[in-house]
Formats: sequence, structure tokens, C-alpha cells
Amino acid sequence: MTSTRGSRIPWFRAHLVALNDPGRLISVHLVHTSLVCGWAGVMLIYELAIYDASDPIFSPLWRQGCFVFPFSIRLGVIRSLFGWSIDFGSSSFSFSYWTFESVLVSHIVLSGLLLLASFWHWSFWDLDLFIDSATGRLVIDLPRLLGIHLELSSLLCFCFGLLHITSYFGPGLWSSDSFGLLGSLRGSKPRFSLVGLTSYCYGAISSHHITAGLLGLILGVWHLSNRPAPLLFSLLVFGNIEGVLSSSLASVFGTAALSSFSMWFGSVLYPVELLGTSRYHWDNGYFYNDLSRRVFYSSDDLFLRLERSFDLVPDKLVVYDYIGSNPSKGGLFRSGPILKGDGLIQNWLGNPLFELGSLALSVRRIPSFFETFPVVLLDYSGSIRADLPFRRAESRYSLEQVHVKVRFQGGLFSCEQYSSVNLVKGYSRKSLLGSLLSFDSNLSLSEGVFRTSARGWYSFTHTALTFIFVFGHFWHAGRSLYSRNWSGCPVEVG
Repeated sequence: MTSTRGSRIPWFRAHLVALNDPGRLISVHLVHTSLVCGWAGVMLIYELAIYDASDPIFSPLWRQGCFVFPFSIRLGVIRSLFGWSIDFGSSSFSFSYWTFESVLVSHIVLSGLLLLASFWHWSFWDLDLFIDSATGRLVIDLPRLLGIHLELSSLLCFCFGLLHITSYFGPGLWSSDSFGLLGSLRGSKPRFSLVGLTSYCYGAISSHHITAGLLGLILGVWHLSNRPAPLLFSLLVFGNIEGVLSSSLASVFGTAALSSFSMWFGSVLYPVELLGTSRYHWDNGYFYNDLSRRVFYSSDDLFLRLERSFDLVPDKLVVYDYIGSNPSKGGLFRSGPILKGDGLIQNWLGNPLFELGSLALSVRRIPSFFETFPVVLLDYSGSIRADLPFRRAESRYSLEQVHVKVRFQGGLFSCEQYSSVNLVKGYSRKSLLGSLLSFDSNLSLSEGVFRTSARGWYSFTHTALTFIFVFGHFWHAGRSLYSRNWSGCPVEVG
């Protein structure tokens, strides 16, 4: 007896339904966009619920585990409907509807509308718009599809660079100084010069968006009004939707890689105030050198410079100059915000100055990828003057032998001096980690294990996505270039 039951496509071939079906291909794109848009809105709700705005200096948002929140601030959303703001009143942008709540609601509403549109296109897939009048078959005009995508995306890119970033009609972009102290919303004028090619020029952001938008608009018009030559059409596999998919994946993995590298190595696109420091700030002593420079050049009087100038140091610099702010110090498999590792910062204890007679000593700080490191005290020439030995029997520079004292400059222990060996040992060990800070470990239930910041998570996830997109590019490119090998010859051939 012959079964009349139709054959079913196996689950790993389900994408074949969308490959040659324009309506359902649109449906798949819509549902993916809906998921991303809805995820952004829901994450922003969660981060607004857990964010504590009471102390933006010692407890900034990047220490509280915020991921989407910093990116919304970077694009100009800095106020809440409940009256609080993160710019300390320094921004002149005053659109009342440009708030965190309005942004998250619009994302969730847009996600729902996109999902409904996806259902509609999946159900009504056989529209007359997609049927070729000559053959009566469903057809996707890929060159024209490329032109439409170029026109829409380039128009958005051009308007974003010309209106939003420059603040002609929009809030501008979050910008700050190189030490992350003076951040606020500002409009940046386009910079069309070689200077704008550096990664530390805010004018390059708007000029690049304007230039890329104009170029894309011109190319979009060209693709809409012209057809590729037969040779170019076959070389680029323009007639195969998998070939177009592989080409689009190539542009996506290039963008993901560039974004990941810019985040990890540091750029004006990813401000320190919103996403935390990079590991190279710690490796190069970037904030410590600036802190020392501020103290050294603050006064001509030696006593004032050594004792009181540390009180004039911005507290943000102190938080940045701490190993817990280093994204490479926290492991990727330790979930939770940074403050779950060490706790809520309460106070800065001060700058410890270790003294051996008339010599001023400093502790050699721990490198980024070390879990433990010996305590070594150096003078200004880099010579070892004291240490905490592993073997006391062979020690020559132990703190007990050389009688080192510690004196604090600025902070909570300003002008305090200690000569007790146990206290000097304790503060020398803590000095390995940079700034001496006091923490409240009970409120955040911290456990003493470092966490990475949003900068580390962003770099890791986008690097992983880059490799996935590279694999997808080669996979679909191979299927489109060698389709005849795995599909066999068509029936019409001999």
C-alpha cells in the first residue's frame, strides 16, 4: 500500500525553506532583528533596576556589571524620567523624551511589531511582488536587493553622522579627555583631514559616517539603475543567494573584529568612564604616571607637594589606578559584576610612601596575568632596597632587617606614619594591587575573586562571533562556489 504522506525536510535542512522563498527570507530577517531589539530593551530594564546612582565616582556603572547601559549613554541617553542623570548637569541637551525609559519602551514595542511582521510574511509568502511575470516563479532580484540595502543603510549612516553626532539635531556623543575625567555629551565637528585617521580624534567619527553614507548612497543608486556584466555576475555568484550570504558574512566578521579590537586596545569609541579601563592602562602605568605628574607639578613647595597635593587628585584616577579595574585580571568564567569580587569601594586610604632612611621606596606592582607576585620595594633608580622574602634564612633585604617605614599622603590616612613591621608588610602587599582602597564586602556579598568588566566581556563575545562568522563565510562560500559538485548535474544536461 502506497503512503500518501508527504516527505518532510530534516531539521538540519530547515534553512532550505527560506533560501529560495523571498517572503519567508524576509520573515527570518525580521524575527532575528526582533530578538536583538527585544534583548536590548529587556537588558536595559534589568540594568536600570540594579544600577545604584548614589556614588558614580567610587561605584561607577562599569563596576556594577552594566553592559547595554553604557552604550545607550554613549549614544546620548543620559537622563531618566525619575529625575536622575549621569552627566552631573554638564550637558545642555534638553529633549524631555530622550530618556532611558522611552528608549527601552520603544525597543520593546519595535521588537513586538517586528515579530508580528515576521509572522505575517511567513504566512503570506507568495505575494505578487515576488513573482516574476515572465516565468511565474518566486524570484529574488539580488543586485536590486543590494541596492535597496545600500540606500537605506547609507541614509541612516549619513544622517547619524551629520545630525546626531554633530548635535545639529540630536544629543551628540559621549566624549571625554584621555584620562576619563571630564566626560559629557558633546557635539563633535567633522574632521576631514589626515589627523582624523587617528583613533583618538572625535571628529573622525562624524566625518567617517558622513563619508561612508555619501559613498553608500552613490553606490546604491548605481546598483539600482545598472546590472552587472555577465562575467562579473558569474564571478561574484550574484545569482546564488548563498553566495550573497557569504559575502554579507565577510563584512559582518570584519566589523565584529574591528569592534572587538577597538574595545580591548582602547579607543575614543569606548570611553573609560562608561566601560572601564583597558589592560594596557595598567601595564603602562598610565593613570599612575598622571597621578604622579599632578602631584609633582601642583606646587613649588616641597612639603605641600608631598603631603597635601594628593588631596587634590581626582578620585576617578584613584579608582582607575587599581588592579580590580583591569579587565584582563578577572576570569571570563567568573560571572557577576566587578563589585562581587572585591566589594563596594568606600574610601581611598592614601598614597603609601615607604621610607628607608632618606630613601623613598615604591612597591613593584603586579603584572596583569600574574595571580601572585613577590613584594619588592624599589628606589627611584630601580634598585631593590627591601622585600618580603620567600626564605627568611637567605634574606638580605627583608623589612625586619632594613627597618622600612610607611607614611601616607592624602586620602583617609593622610600624614599618618607607621613603623610596625606587620603594618608595613600588610600595606606593602596591598600596594601590589595599585591604589589602597577600603571595601564593603558584606553589602555586595563579595568573595575576593576578581571579575572582568563589560570591556572584557564585549571583546571576548565579539571575538567569538568573529570566528563564527568566518566559519559561516567559508561554509556558505564553498557551498555556493561548488554547488554543482554536491548537487549533481541538472536534468537538461545530456
